[in-house]
Amino acid sequence: MTRMSFYTERFASFSRQALYQSLDDELRRFIREIGFRYYLSFQELRYVVEIAVDLQMWEEPSLAELWCKFEQSTQLEGRQRKEKLLQNLKDRWISLREQETVYSHASPPTSNKKKVVVRKGDNAVFGMCPVASDKTVCCNLRTIDAIQGCGLACSYCSIQTFYDSKNIAVEGNLSKKLQDIRLDSKKNYHICSGQSSDSLVLGNQKGILDALFEFAFMNPNVFLELKTKSKNIAFLLDTEIPSNIVVSWSLNPQIIIDHEEHLTASEKQRLTAARAVADRGIRIGFHFHPMVHYRGWQNDYMTLIQTVLSMFSDKEVTFVSFGTLTFIKPAIHSLRLKGIRSKVLQIPMEEVAGKLSYSMQTKEEMFQTAWKLFQPWHDTVFFYLCMESRELWESVFGFCYDSNEAFERALFDHVSSKLNSS
Repeated sequence: MTRMSFYTERFASFSRQALYQSLDDELRRFIREIGFRYYLSFQELRYVVEIAVDLQMWEEPSLAELWCKFEQSTQLEGRQRKEKLLQNLKDRWISLREQETVYSHASPPTSNKKKVVVRKGDNAVFGMCPVASDKTVCCNLRTIDAIQGCGLACSYCSIQTFYDSKNIAVEGNLSKKLQDIRLDSKKNYHICSGQSSDSLVLGNQKGILDALFEFAFMNPNVFLELKTKSKNIAFLLDTEIPSNIVVSWSLNPQIIIDHEEHLTASEKQRLTAARAVADRGIRIGFHFHPMVHYRGWQNDYMTLIQTVLSMFSDKEVTFVSFGTLTFIKPAIHSLRLKGIRSKVLQIPMEEVAGKLSYSMQTKEEMFQTAWKLFQPWHDTVFFYLCMESRELWESVFGFCYDSNEAFERALFDHVSSKLNSS
């Protein structure tokens, strides 16, 4: 077998990969051409394709433009030429990730049309938080997966990695499954329905909220959190709400909503919805998660936090959490396959506890900034970091709980005191 025929066979195998197929015809042809010209290995081809996708997502000059520019600037030949071109490409990719992220204009609208289907079966709906880890400080959150899949289209969301991309599945026998959950009556629980979908985006379709409220009424040793990025609160304002319900909103500056949180409610709409829910006497919470580091982030988060402080009383707010962009490798692959315009992967990532995220220094800067801005609430609202290291807790708050169980108890006790004071 000649070298060319061997390479043709190898490239045919590579070309069936989904990420390569996600590129447009012109870019696929270009990668095929340089693959044959330089006999790129399977690993080199995969690396080139990943960079090509990232450049498209970040709205940077294309792989073809950069490669041709690099070819013109090098006089090397043979293997040295190939290695130089690949190194130039890698260096450019790294430099883009290390530069300050700049959001200049809004990303194009994202479509996320999905069909709501009823799921019947013996699958479990109750379990531990899917990102729980003994390698980070964890609140031992439990989850109810009443809905699997989300109609919103946040670019960074890991839900897309786990569930059907075409359907949103609603449990058809949710009420029965919730009745069958056996909790220890001597133990307290923080349970959230917003880990496998947005808690409110479907409202009470298929009786979702009716079933959740029934569960909350039956289990006074639970505080049940409904976490959302929506403004869909009509049902909450027009029905009897169990006293152990907390409704929380994930918050970000409008520029991040415009670019990375497609189809969600605006910053103003989320805060207006939270205000209406608090006026109804329902306790609320806020998640600044994920905080994003970009040019202008300090001023934008300062403005947002000042708005929160001005609109809400510390008596109405149970907790505030901080977190940031964090990815597992399958989620990164899924993001690239979608090929949307997004800059969430245009960051210098470090691996911590099996996940990829900002450096410790960047996290410290963001979380310390937010924590200091919330100074008026330090003694009356429960603040915590979501799935971060003990060292980061010490750096931001000046302390850390001795164990996850101690963290869990402190959070429950604080929230309970707010719920019981209503």
